[in-house]
Amino acid sequence: MDIKWTDTLDIAIALDEKHPEVDPLTIRFTDLHSWVCDLADFNDDPMKSNEKILEAIQMAWIEEK
Repeated sequence: MDIKWTDTLDIAIALDEKHPEVDPLTIRFTDLHSWVCDLADFNDDPMKSNEKILEAIQMAWIEEK
């Protein structure tokens, strides 16, 4: 299943599984962007991201914790 930037919950779950030791409140958006792009199922244009999307991913990840 391909993950796009709009799939914030799926991204948050995948990040939590891949980086369970990370507190999502401490991650920089530049690192978050890289980690999302490195996810195996991620298939979207890296340039389509913005601060609002990264914030939504971070909030979903916090809720997953």
